[in-house]
Amino acid sequence: MKAKSFFLIALLFIMAMLLYFFINPSYERSLEAKFYYETGMYEKAYKLAKEAFELDPYNKMAVTIMTQSQYALRYVRYIQNAKKYIRKIEQMLQEGEVDDKKRAKIRTIASIMVESYKKLAPSVVVDKTLIKEAKSYYEQFSRLLEKAHKF
Repeated sequence: MKAKSFFLIALLFIMAMLLYFFINPSYERSLEAKFYYETGMYEKAYKLAKEAFELDPYNKMAVTIMTQSQYALRYVRYIQNAKKYIRKIEQMLQEGEVDDKKRAKIRTIASIMVESYKKLAPSVVVDKTLIKEAKSYYEQFSRLLEKAHKF
């Protein structure tokens, strides 16, 4: 009899916790943020997690997703910048001969991107494809920097 009543009380307690978890606006936003994070929409995930945190600063899920989104967004921004600068360098190379002025621009861009990559904090929570893509651009800029210094 004691075991049945203990089980019933535990079940009621768990149900109450789940009800609170799904009704509380902070946790509701956290769950939504988790969904957006998992689908790669880091900007939206960060925004929702921040809102959840503002509603309840003790919401650990919100803090976790907010932090994970920040790390992922650093990688996303690096990749966006890398794509933009690669296009810019390709355009410079297609315009004709590479003179000292163009070489200096390429060297500066590559140097900035190499240093930016070094500042990215490696994290196990960031999507592996983001890390891999960022590393690929880093290697590309490293080669460009090396070539720009040779000439």
